[in-house]
Amino acid sequence: MTRPISILALATALAATTFAPAAANTTREDSTRVTTSAAAVSAASDIKPPVAEKRPHSYTHHGITIEDPYDWLYDKSYPVVDDEDVLDYVKAENAYFEAKMAAQEPLTEALFTEMRARIKEDDSTVPQKDGEFLYWSEFEEGAQYRKHWRKPVAGGEDELLIDENQLAEGQEYFRLGAASISQNGRYLAYSTDTSGGERYTGRIKDLQTGELLPDVLENLRGDLVWVANDTALVYGPSTEEWRTLEAKLHVIGTPVESDVTLYKEEDQSFGVGTGLTAQEDWLVIATGDNETSEVRLVPAANPTAEPILVKARKKGVEYSVDVRDGELWVWTNDDHINFRLAKAKLETPGDWQTVIAGSDEFYLTGFDLFKDFYVTEGRLNGLDQIQLRQYGDPAKITPITFPEASYTAGLSNNPEYDMKKLRLSYQSMVTPGTVFDYDVATSGLETLKTQEIPSGYDANLYTTERLTVQARDGTMVPVSIVMRKDRAEILKKAGIEGPGPLHLYAYGAYGYAIPPGFSTSRLSLVDRGFAYAIAHIRGGDDLGRRWYLQGKMFERTNTFNDFVDAGRGLIAQGYTAEGMVTASGGSAGGELMGAIINQDPAQYGAIVAHVPFVDVLNTMLNEKLPLTPGEWQEWGNPITDKAAFAYMLSYSPYDQVVAKDYPPMLVTAGLNDPRVTYWEPAKWVAKLRDVKTDDNLLLMKTNMGAGHGGQSGRWNSLKETAEEFAFILWQMGMAPKE
Repeated sequence: MTRPISILALATALAATTFAPAAANTTREDSTRVTTSAAAVSAASDIKPPVAEKRPHSYTHHGITIEDPYDWLYDKSYPVVDDEDVLDYVKAENAYFEAKMAAQEPLTEALFTEMRARIKEDDSTVPQKDGEFLYWSEFEEGAQYRKHWRKPVAGGEDELLIDENQLAEGQEYFRLGAASISQNGRYLAYSTDTSGGERYTGRIKDLQTGELLPDVLENLRGDLVWVANDTALVYGPSTEEWRTLEAKLHVIGTPVESDVTLYKEEDQSFGVGTGLTAQEDWLVIATGDNETSEVRLVPAANPTAEPILVKARKKGVEYSVDVRDGELWVWTNDDHINFRLAKAKLETPGDWQTVIAGSDEFYLTGFDLFKDFYVTEGRLNGLDQIQLRQYGDPAKITPITFPEASYTAGLSNNPEYDMKKLRLSYQSMVTPGTVFDYDVATSGLETLKTQEIPSGYDANLYTTERLTVQARDGTMVPVSIVMRKDRAEILKKAGIEGPGPLHLYAYGAYGYAIPPGFSTSRLSLVDRGFAYAIAHIRGGDDLGRRWYLQGKMFERTNTFNDFVDAGRGLIAQGYTAEGMVTASGGSAGGELMGAIINQDPAQYGAIVAHVPFVDVLNTMLNEKLPLTPGEWQEWGNPITDKAAFAYMLSYSPYDQVVAKDYPPMLVTAGLNDPRVTYWEPAKWVAKLRDVKTDDNLLLMKTNMGAGHGGQSGRWNSLKETAEEFAFILWQMGMAPKE
């Protein structure tokens, strides 16, 4: 018996080595060979930006009335968007984007070419054994998408499982979702999205015949889990509001209409997910929101049996579970903010006995159970930790150590319960993605693969630092930086004296830490004299769970202040100068971009906001939107809480736009985005155009056939990164001249 295989997990290492950091030695001197067309510049200068009509609309909550004249850009038939006025405006913005960027097309193409040259086109993951097969995925030269393969451990022919390129043929957008092999190795269940709306369609492939079974599961979210001796799948259907409130059982070969609901969640703010335990003998049905969990266990062989409730939900208590030899293991924050690890008997699943106590210093982020040992992961002073522990002696800790002072590392694809070697992933801001096998018996690290950069990369040309900057409330905020050692010489050749440009990136929400990892595309800025910095601001959990909590709800503005103060601190330390900081962020990080330009616009020379969550107040007031009920625990509920309404209003970027100068900006959106709906950036851009007092460039690009992540396919996605960098270089006066 083996753990279910996630093909996406198999592809993780490849994704890291394909899109993660690495570098070519392109300099500003090289880039000046690219020229722009005078005709294109002249034509673009004549184009006027779209002006969105203002239509009277207001709403009142808690005695406060808000005027919102751009509310009409929210098509009330969403997720269908067919309002001609809305579509005309979005298309007009796209036309304006294309016209203004036309003159930068040679630069965009040059950037794309050099970024692509850093990517090994015919790349593959390191094969990993799972049961009787070795599994891997690969890109063929020129291909946008992966192929997924396996072959028998005992020897035999390679077997093609999925060709994403074939599935994507004729589609404007394609993404592979869940994918898992049945335990007997015969069937492959997978799901696909062809709109970017993240409503997946599930299919089952018979790997013996190569045929698709007639079973089709529509409107999916989440995993596909094999149970009942490979005769059935557990899946999570999406509601009309794009919420997963059920775990359903589909018996292969039976009508979908007869599928059984194993669990249904009544709280609209919770979401349901499923999986198997380490020994695959229990089905885990978990439900929760951003701060509260509840878990049930059902025998995997008999999924319709009466479930075991591990412990009833209690607001603010999160937990996840695994089972080994009939013993329950629990990761929870019930008595310490940084989580503890506990055990319990299945007969008394709520009686948790501490195995590893919570610690103020060590942030326990998770655990994995194996046959002869278990692994804990966490962070110490913001640095990733991987520790092996013994079942009989939890005090005996074997840390896996790495050579650099700053890095990101973690367990990779380890599908079997009885693992003798652990697959690990590792990288730093100057070290390309590396795949290791860690020998449990000898504690030795074996390098299996290091990201190959065909155009060349010399780590000795770069330097990385981790420093702290003091925020306005005295909190010390970590910042990771990478730059060329010869940065001053590069800038001098470009005609820039003194501090050069610096790009600052952050996210700052949901407890998601931005690791100090490697990026090949990033080098296109760094090799032109930029410093590239990641601000580990509050709202992420970089320094522990409390770091996250200090950036949510009524402490949300700490996130924005940390970012602004990090930039100001880097200016004070001589890394850059006022007006030479460029910044980017997406989704909640896009909200961050909106907040910082409202607070301190003079600091920034260019801003890129991807699918920005900027209409915060309106979105949190609209409980019909897909994610809103589940987000109240992160942001607050302005419908019922007057204080939450007032606080949200005080920072919501859309509501706080005023008549003043703003930096040049590029804003992106996805028409099919279910996470940050297209009208948030559209309304924000429309309002900025109306009230801002500068003549700086403001562009919006909406992907008409994609969603939250932008275009699919590795080259299409890379082209969008090239567009972003071309915009930044252009606005910083570093684009090539004719």
